[in-house]
Amino acid sequence: MTNSSTRVVCEQRGRILLLTLDGAETRNSIGPEVYPVLQTHIVNAEQAPDIGAIVLTGANGFFSSGGNVNALKASGAATLSEATGNTDKLNALILSVTHSSIPIIAAVEGGAAGAGFSLCLACDMIVASEDAHFTAAYVRVGLSPDGGATHFLTRALPRQLVSEICMLGRPVAAPRLHAAGLINSCCPAGKALGVSIELANGITAGPPQATRNIKELIRIAASNDLAGQLAIEASAINRARFGDEAAEGLSAFLEKRKANFRRRL
Repeated sequence: MTNSSTRVVCEQRGRILLLTLDGAETRNSIGPEVYPVLQTHIVNAEQAPDIGAIVLTGANGFFSSGGNVNALKASGAATLSEATGNTDKLNALILSVTHSSIPIIAAVEGGAAGAGFSLCLACDMIVASEDAHFTAAYVRVGLSPDGGATHFLTRALPRQLVSEICMLGRPVAAPRLHAAGLINSCCPAGKALGVSIELANGITAGPPQATRNIKELIRIAASNDLAGQLAIEASAINRARFGDEAAEGLSAFLEKRKANFRRRL
């Protein structure tokens, strides 16, 4: 992978798909060669009934430094059409993350910058080490954000904080973003993957179809008014009421036992 020298390592742990960015020389940078590889793994997971959650992380004590600036400089003579093709690949990856019916968790050690930050933001949950930093570094090289960064940030944080993050391009410490509600869990260094796996195990122990319905409801909520969202929620819960998952959940509640949704698969 010429531009990023990062490979994607795929490993299945029980019902969890672990995707690891591994490129020590460039701090797991990602580019147009990596985007479709990640996207393919995520899309293929949709066809695997034994996958209930995805954890996305980086090797070498870092999540991802984003785009390879050296490679970007070297391709300075590229045409606008070629540049657009590259961002189209990133956009397709981001959409595959948000539109996947499978919950995706970002496990961040060290930090995430640029497109790596955007990739984290697209995930359903973020777990970060206490010493991790997140950086929208585009402005420092004369660029504006991509990968949906402004879309996700403005829906999760106050406008003034988003302006600071994007206009200054300074690293923002994980504890600060945890306090602001962007990060689900802030843990000691070296523990982000373990905490993420615990969260993923909690998800996979639940009802698969209900979990997928919840992800979809959350995804579309911002684009619906209250009446529209109420109607969609009502349709989803009423259809689920007569399914196997609800039958098991309600039976377990009445019998005072833990629900076993796996036996319904």
